[in-house]
Amino acid sequence: MATIDLGSSLQAGQRAPEFTLPSIERDGMVSLADYRGKTPLLLGLFRGVYCPLCRRQIARMGLEHEKLRAEGVDALAVVASKVEHARLYFRFHPTAVPLAADPTMVAIRAFGVPKPRVTPELLKSFQSTRIDPYGELPEPVPITEIAGRLNEIDGFEWGPAEMEDLQQQWGWDTATQLVGRYLIDRDGVIRWVDLECGKAVAGLGTLSSQDELLAAVRAL
Repeated sequence: MATIDLGSSLQAGQRAPEFTLPSIERDGMVSLADYRGKTPLLLGLFRGVYCPLCRRQIARMGLEHEKLRAEGVDALAVVASKVEHARLYFRFHPTAVPLAADPTMVAIRAFGVPKPRVTPELLKSFQSTRIDPYGELPEPVPITEIAGRLNEIDGFEWGPAEMEDLQQQWGWDTATQLVGRYLIDRDGVIRWVDLECGKAVAGLGTLSSQDELLAAVRAL
């Protein structure tokens, strides 16, 4: 089975890069500087709203938000979609976690979230590896089919905005943009890194468990 190189990502102990992005749920901007000196931050960096794997992970962050706040940690989910499009989606699918839009993937690139090149070996692995990350399907399906099957469950229809994001972020024959979460202390230093896949393609769509997240938070 093919593995994925995650070496491009920033690591624990490195300083988190600055960013300023438009807020999705309110007018104005949000930046890393808003949290410095005040609270640690769990930063989630995701693909656009076209991606059902990301939509589920963002919803999960919303469920985790109150537990994080009880530990003195804030959270922010960054979505790689145009702000107007993201606002429309989250107006009908609200989440408790604060949101920011990053259509040109400034933050994803600054943090070095991996975008591995698709080799023939990796593409073959995508076609042969079956997954059901959230236990929603009658049986696991090939990775190349997972987005379509989950979008069917959600009743989510792609339009021009989704196709534009997809072409920029994901290509079965070019490169695949992964997602990640970064736990940043109040001084702006990364203390924990959580990357999609964990090197194995069978982990596509999955991030660390809530227990692993809380253990990292309590180790700050």
